[in-house]
Amino acid sequence: MGVKTIQRTLNAPATPAMTNDSPLTFALPAVSRKKVTAAFDGGRLSSDSGVILLSLAERRRAVARTLAGLIDDPRDPVHITHTVEDVLKARMFAIACGYPDGNDFHFLRSDPAFKLACGRLPDTGADLCSQATVSRWENAPTLKEIVRLTYALIDIWCASYSKQPASVVLDIDDTLDIVHGRQKLAEWNAHYDERCFLPIHIYDTATGRPVAVILRPGKTPSGKEVRGWLRRLIRRIRRHWPDTRITIRGDSHYGREEAMSWCEANGVDYIFGVSGNAVLDRLVDAAADDIRVRRAEGQHAVLRGYAETRYAAKSWARERRAVARIEASASQEDDMLRRGLDIRYVVTSLNKSSAEYIYATLYCARGQAENLIKQHKAQTASDRTSCRSPLANQFRLILHTAAYWLLLDLRDCAPSWNPVRQSEFATIRLRILKIAGRIHETASRIRVSLASCCPDAELFSLVAFELQKSGP
Repeated sequence: MGVKTIQRTLNAPATPAMTNDSPLTFALPAVSRKKVTAAFDGGRLSSDSGVILLSLAERRRAVARTLAGLIDDPRDPVHITHTVEDVLKARMFAIACGYPDGNDFHFLRSDPAFKLACGRLPDTGADLCSQATVSRWENAPTLKEIVRLTYALIDIWCASYSKQPASVVLDIDDTLDIVHGRQKLAEWNAHYDERCFLPIHIYDTATGRPVAVILRPGKTPSGKEVRGWLRRLIRRIRRHWPDTRITIRGDSHYGREEAMSWCEANGVDYIFGVSGNAVLDRLVDAAADDIRVRRAEGQHAVLRGYAETRYAAKSWARERRAVARIEASASQEDDMLRRGLDIRYVVTSLNKSSAEYIYATLYCARGQAENLIKQHKAQTASDRTSCRSPLANQFRLILHTAAYWLLLDLRDCAPSWNPVRQSEFATIRLRILKIAGRIHETASRIRVSLASCCPDAELFSLVAFELQKSGP
């Protein structure tokens, strides 16, 4: 090899690394003797074109703008690429579409439908924020900002009413949130046999709207803690609705002397579950015996009745109205301990309604709140509280509640005759969010071409029209 040849070899540019940009192709069973193959080479299609409906709902509700306005942004505005509102909006849309992890933005940040929903041009516009940016802002809010953001959830709920209601019933309950690390506030709970959080959820069950979600340790709340949460909640609501009659409904975790005394002193009604005991059983024994005898004489499989009494536990400052639901059943008549009876109790400040109405109509309606909590946890994945900081985990609960609001608005805009109006969020996501579409951007316009064979095209159009009818 000559000297010139060696010099040419040394000066030659390096061979670029080979890239494998060809899409993965895979075979499928043949149809009518024709070979079938598939590959992800359809171009810049989006599988979540329904996210543009979420953008319409957010535009009307302005949840992202409300929350972003409560978070301090110390960055120089000249150098900001992703505003706090942009980050929160993208995160809310992703959660609502079934992408609860920040890692999902590795792909979603360049999705044309998500970019369009966030107010960016689908092709020529800059990509959305990355996972790292999402994580930084989830950990950014201070304690004061988290408190303001949590209060903002109450404000959003109050603003959802066009005028001050005469009365509202609020359900309060805690739910299991298992942890898988050493997150702060996580505690061992013997009842669930898990290390967990027990966040409190508060709902306006009649409308299905969330009022507040509060991260807390994995232990049963004390009476002092319950009183503190109720005081802050009611004080915030009274800023909007000074004359609304408020009733708090919860299970026996919340039927504490401190909470009931505070409600009585501040004009708030309550109906709480209370654990049965020998004293309560003795007070309703006559009514229970009558129901048991009538069931046996009539040979009913089950007979239910109601009774009420005045009762004061040792820790209570005064007697209160206690209502009992008494159920006698043939399957339990040989149980010497229960004597064929199943008795449940509630304590309430309501004095005018009958015992049956108090328990069967008012108290049993709180079962719907448990369904709402399950929907919040399972269908917006709000149990993804894996951050080490409790402030970041509370912020995640706030973001998932914001996504809950967007999905709720989509459902409320569906026609009353369509089954989607009563469906769960998973069904809404499947039918009007997970729609394939191609977004065309030209010099003067943007066109969204949705799947021609979409079975819910009419529903999609009606929801889009309804969201824009009363919005900007």
